[in-house]
Amino acid sequence: MSQATWGLLALAAACLTLRAAGLWLAGPLRPDHPFIRWAASVAVATLSAFIVLAVLAPAGALAAIPWPARLAGAAAALAVLLAPGERVLAALLAGLGATGAVWWLAA
Repeated sequence: MSQATWGLLALAAACLTLRAAGLWLAGPLRPDHPFIRWAASVAVATLSAFIVLAVLAPAGALAAIPWPARLAGAAAALAVLLAPGERVLAALLAGLGATGAVWWLAA
């Protein structure tokens, strides 16, 4: 096998090991436990940072999407996410839909 394949396998093993350790540690904790709430907050903050970076300084194929379309998508997703219920999938779909609509209208 090539070095890239070994590297990918090592990465997958490390991720699965960390996930198993997290499940083992968090398994007996209640969903409202302060550690679980902290971990969820860190996950949301990390995702938010990646989204802001993708909107403000995109790289690769994302850079081809015009600024107004990226901004409209982010605004639509944020509006749905802040609505009662905090439905992440609905926010993702709304953001993608708004981005596509503005991009299509601008073309």
